[in-house]
Amino acid sequence: QVQLVESGGGSVQVGGSLILSCVASRISYDCMAWFRQAPGRERELVASADAGSGTLYYSDSVKGRFTISRDYAKRTVYLQVNSLKPGDTALYYCAADWGPCRPNIANFNYWGQGTQVTVSS
Repeated sequence: QVQLVESGGGSVQVGGSLILSCVASRISYDCMAWFRQAPGRERELVASADAGSGTLYYSDSVKGRFTISRDYAKRTVYLQVNSLKPGDTALYYCAADWGPCRPNIANFNYWGQGTQVTVSS
């Protein structure tokens, strides 16, 4: 059974940084992405990395502050999160699937359990 395991979350102050990691247990997927879900809100796509085209996608809310990267040898996707704001507080999920990345939650069939990021002022 393929698993996605996230790590790296934590509690930081405004302006702080974290590096989130997600390791796929067996397979390196074409598309790997990070979503987040805050209490009472829908899960939203934050960033994605397409192995085929090399395309990186960022939502407008994180562009310029977050960086997604992949280490194919380690089957790992990272999310460097900088200049954190209270609005970034959420449970961050790693997601993956085959084929090109498409910015739709329904296209992702493999999910991790999430890692919590809490930003305090």
